[in-house]
This record gives sequence, structure tokens and C-alpha cells, in this order.
Amino acid sequence: MKESDTLFDNLFRKVAFQDDEQAFKELFLEFYPALCVFAMRYITHEEIAKDIVQDVFFKIWKNRKNIDISASFRNFLITSVRNNCTDHLRKQEVENRYIEKNMLSAIHTSPEEVYTLKELETSIGEALAKLPPNVREAFEMSRFKGMTYVAIADKMAVSPKTIEAYISQALKTLRIELRDYLSFLLLFL
Repeated sequence: MKESDTLFDNLFRKVAFQDDEQAFKELFLEFYPALCVFAMRYITHEEIAKDIVQDVFFKIWKNRKNIDISASFRNFLITSVRNNCTDHLRKQEVENRYIEKNMLSAIHTSPEEVYTLKELETSIGEALAKLPPNVREAFEMSRFKGMTYVAIADKMAVSPKTIEAYISQALKTLRIELRDYLSFLLLFL
């Protein structure tokens, strides 16, 4: 271990055990500039890199009583800054994906499409209301609840062939009732 590392380790012990603010200031002034340069290897924006390094020092001061440094204080600092940079990049990537996803959905959903979707939803509800109750129930269980024909048949106490006929009847009625929306529906398939 270098003599300077021993000096820094001793300064940190003063910080940890004696709450020595002067020792902390010395450590900060010694390492801050080099750690900012190091952080900029990962983070291209200088202000963010500086914030990350300052945050590392803040956490060290805040948790000084609980920090166990097994190697050297210098190595601890470098590892902490690298880990914080990696965390920042990971969070940034998640934010960028979220923003990109929202922008794409905003681009692809115009106000006219939103209006048409609401109108379509209303028309589907009206078309379903025109179906006989047993046909509507079978269709809703199949399409909205994802149940199989066999499961629906068991629940309704009829044969799977009857359920197949109900679904077929419902689809035929919906095709007729929603024919004005067929071209719009094809955009979403």
C-alpha cells in the first residue's frame, strides 16, 4: 500500500470515528477533481458527472459510521463513483425508453383515431346488446375473458359445438353491425 493511501485511510478513520469535518474537507479537495474526470469517462455531461461525485461524497459523510473499507479509501471512492455512474446510465436508459414509447404512441394516435376508437367502443357495446343473452355471454367469455369453448360450455351447461355456434353467430352479427369500422380495425391488426 502506498504511503499516500495510508494517509487517506487515516483521514477517513478520523472522519468515521471522530466526525472530523476538516479531514473530510481534505479528502474532498484531494479526490474531487480526479473523480470528476473519472466520472466523465462514463457520463459525457460535465455537470451530471460532478453531481454524481458530490453525491458519492455526501453519502460517505452521511454513512461514515457504517462504511467498512476493506481495501483502500481511494479504491472505495473509485468503485463508488463507477457504480453511481452505471446506475445513472441505467436509469437514463429506462427514462429514454419510456419517453420514446410515449412519443411513438402519441405520434400514432391522433385525436381523430382516439375519437374513432371511443366511437367504435360504443358501437361494439351497442352491437353486443343486440345479441341474445346466451350468445353475448358466450362471446364475452371467449373474447374478453379468454376462456376456451370447453370451459364456456361447462360453465353454461351446453356442448362445445353450441358454444362454437354462439360465437359464430356473434361474429356474424358484429361484422354486420361494425362494417363501417372494418377499414379502421385493419389498421390495428
